[in-house]
Amino acid sequence: MDSARDDVDQAIAGELQLMDPRVRASRELAGQLLDPQFVEVGGSGRRWTYATMLDELPDHPGSSPSGPRYEPSDMSGVLLAPGLVHLTFETILGERRTRHSSIWRKADGAAGWRMYYHQATPAGVEQGSTQTATDVPVAGSAPRPSRHQDAPHANTAPPTA
Repeated sequence: MDSARDDVDQAIAGELQLMDPRVRASRELAGQLLDPQFVEVGGSGRRWTYATMLDELPDHPGSSPSGPRYEPSDMSGVLLAPGLVHLTFETILGERRTRHSSIWRKADGAAGWRMYYHQATPAGVEQGSTQTATDVPVAGSAPRPSRHQDAPHANTAPPTA
């Protein structure tokens, strides 16, 4: 198998795991997918770190088996350098549609591929919705009380060590 394609496929597998409610609800499982130096920039500009993401992720939409689930589409990736993959894709969670960009880094040893960086940008709403694009929080987040807050995406679920 082509090594670049294999690396991209492994990063995609990690990304999909981070959308799994069981992984999102587990600090241990999510922590295995996020790099210890993980950073996310949410739709409002809020910066999330490894610690804040793991603390808050279980309480956000997409983390409950009985709630809405992420529906990813148009996922693609490119090998930027050995051990570094860039993924782009869109998700729908309920009526919220977001565009995503994440960077996955391969750790030495058994840690494997982990999400190093993630950014989610609101992209509008599904047809028939009454929400406007400015009402749409980052995928996986709860509605924000102000434009200065936003919830972690990490459906970009965190990579493991």
